[in-house]
Amino acid sequence: MDDLQFQYVEGQARASFAALLAEFEVESRVATTTGPCALDVRYGPLERQTFDFFTARGSPRGTLAYFHAGYWQSRDKWTFRFIAPAFTAAGLNVALVNYPLCPTVSLAELIEAAKACVPAIRARAGMGDAHGVPLVLSGHSAGAHIAVELALADAKGIAGVIAMSGIFDLAPLVATSLNQKLQLDPAAAAACSPIHRIRAQLPPGLVVVGDEETPAFIEQSRRLHDAWKNAGNRSVLHVAPGADHFSLLRQFASPGGPLFEQVCTLFADQGQ
Repeated sequence: MDDLQFQYVEGQARASFAALLAEFEVESRVATTTGPCALDVRYGPLERQTFDFFTARGSPRGTLAYFHAGYWQSRDKWTFRFIAPAFTAAGLNVALVNYPLCPTVSLAELIEAAKACVPAIRARAGMGDAHGVPLVLSGHSAGAHIAVELALADAKGIAGVIAMSGIFDLAPLVATSLNQKLQLDPAAAAACSPIHRIRAQLPPGLVVVGDEETPAFIEQSRRLHDAWKNAGNRSVLHVAPGADHFSLLRQFASPGGPLFEQVCTLFADQGQ
């Protein structure tokens, strides 16, 4: 894993991504017509402090918040609206969250801005305090890092964390092209790495990575899973067979599949 640029950038890319993301976008446009949803709900004053809220079918048994990929510097929630219908059909509200991007803000400022979505999502769901309908934070790639950071900031109010294909130790990114916009020095990378701050009494974790991702990405997920468990928390590591960085989301949003069922189990474990 000596070539960090390959491990974190070129090695993760697939020729299939352009067509797959185009499929996601088509399905995401359809998703807004399949049931009640509110788009671009504001949770703060910054331009990208918005979320989309898809309402569960029937009486909701929980709310799933989702933070999108893009290395903290690109992409938008609207590309990933396609995940919502499967979960709303399973009785879950779904909130897809946008957040400010680097280098408009620093990574530390991005995390601070994203924290404001949690009470706003609870309010939209009519969840009241932290003892109401459970809220599970999920994220993919950069979004997995954000979900973990928000759980560390508000552990008692979060029922579970789903971290898919994330980077939780940011030190390797300092030497890659990603850092042109992240603008991390070693100290800032360490401060923004949740792997160093895992502690006891965190919500249950579901750590997910595709088995066709680079060794560095797989190791990042294994390290988070181990740290979560070693601190005395519940954690499941799911290595998705035949999945690369983006095809993994197909398994995430496929009812009846093992990954989808593990997500639903996080809510079932809350006794809802």
